[in-house]
Amino acid sequence: MDLKRKKIFIAGHKGLVGSSILKEMKRKSIEPITIEKQELDLLDQYNVDKWFRVNKPEMVILAAARVGGIYANNKYPVQFILENLKIQTNVIEASFNCNVEKLLFLGSSCVYPKDSPQPIKEEYLLTSKLEQTNEAYAIAKIAGLKLCQAYKKQYNCNFFTVMPSNIYGPNDNFHPLNSHV
Repeated sequence: MDLKRKKIFIAGHKGLVGSSILKEMKRKSIEPITIEKQELDLLDQYNVDKWFRVNKPEMVILAAARVGGIYANNKYPVQFILENLKIQTNVIEASFNCNVEKLLFLGSSCVYPKDSPQPIKEEYLLTSKLEQTNEAYAIAKIAGLKLCQAYKKQYNCNFFTVMPSNIYGPNDNFHPLNSHV
């Protein structure tokens, strides 16, 4: 796929992974579409649908998510599962409804069982219990992964998921209580 000729939308371009993808694309003279959170709240299904209909992206990179570390995941499980389910469902469904050619959903290695054999293989997904401290986040990410698989199976959409390993770096959340590190 010639990315220089595609309208690419990066959802979550200010976060750790999204900002790295944006930086690499710009380094290769690719100018993706980005939009500020205050201009498009990905939790708002109506406005996400409207934005997709107006802007017609051809490729979507879904790096947007509510993220945090053990403390935040334990303290706010409702927000972690609910906000992540809404964000990813809104973006994935709008991508389908607007005939997006390719969608890349960024999962998380925390979707694999707590005591998963090492190195982790894809087939280990859903084979035993998740790590309890980030279970809400992991369940939301599993739902996004399964939604992409379902769109691929039922409608032959080019929607797929990649699982970065545990990462941190520039533009991560470094809040003293809620961060990854």
